Amino acid sequence: MDGVIETSGPDEVPAGLGEVATGLASGPVAGAIGRRLAVERLRQAILAGEMAPGQRLVEEELAGMLGVTRASLRAALFDLAADGLVERIPNRGARVRAVTLDEAVATTECRMALEGLCAAKAAERVTESDAIRLRQLGEEMQRCVADGELLKYSALNHELHRLVREISGQAVATSLLERLNGQLVRHQFQLSLRPGRPQASLPEHLAIIAAVAGRRPAEAEDATRRHLSSVISALLDQQPAQSQEEAR
Repeated sequence: MDGVIETSGPDEVPAGLGEVATGLASGPVAGAIGRRLAVERLRQAILAGEMAPGQRLVEEELAGMLGVTRASLRAALFDLAADGLVERIPNRGARVRAVTLDEAVATTECRMALEGLCAAKAAERVTESDAIRLRQLGEEMQRCVADGELLKYSALNHELHRLVREISGQAVATSLLERLNGQLVRHQFQLSLRPGRPQASLPEHLAIIAAVAGRRPAEAEDATRRHLSSVISALLDQQPAQSQEEAR
C-alpha cells in the first residue's frame, strides 16, 4: 500500500484534534475513557499522516485539544509507544517516532505475510456484493490514474487494502496490520511522490481485486505478495536519496 499523505510540520498540532474537545464543557475526560479517547484520536492522526515523524507531543497542549486530563494523555502516549508509533525521550517528553528505511523494509516484509493471509481469507469469504465493491474500486482507481488524480488514487488505495482486510474476517491480522501501517507513513508519502509509481502499482492492485473477487485464494495471496515485494523494491530504490536527506 503506497499513497499520498500530507503531513503537518514538526511542531504543529493538527487542527482536527481540537474537534474532539468540542462539546466537552463539563471538563476534561479522565481515567480509562480519557485514555482510550486520546489513544484512538492520536493513532488516527498518526496513521493519516496528520502528525509528522519527529513531531513533538506536548502533553498540556494535546490534553487541552483532546479534552482529556494530562494523566489520561500521558497514559495514552505510553500505549502508543508500546505500539511503536511514539517514542518517549528521557527529560524531553514524547514525539512521533521516525522509522528508518531499514525498519520500513522489515515492516513491509511483515505486511507481506499478513496481507497475503488476509487476501487468501478474503477470497474464501467474498460475497457477490463484496466482489462488486472491489471491482468498482478497481474501476475508480483506473480513472484516477488516467486523470492524474493522485490524492484520490491514494485514498482508494488505502480503501482497497482496508476492504480486503474487512472481507477476510481475520481480526488478529487486521489489528497487527493497522499497527504496522502507522509506522510507514513517512515512507509511503515519499514513495507516492515518485513519478510513475501509481502506474506501476495499479496493475498490481487490479490483480489482487481480480483474484479476491474471483474467489481464488492462492492467486490472491500471490498477487498481494508480489505487490508488496514491488513496494520493497521501490523503497530500496530511493535509499540513496534517503541517505542524503538523513545526512543533512
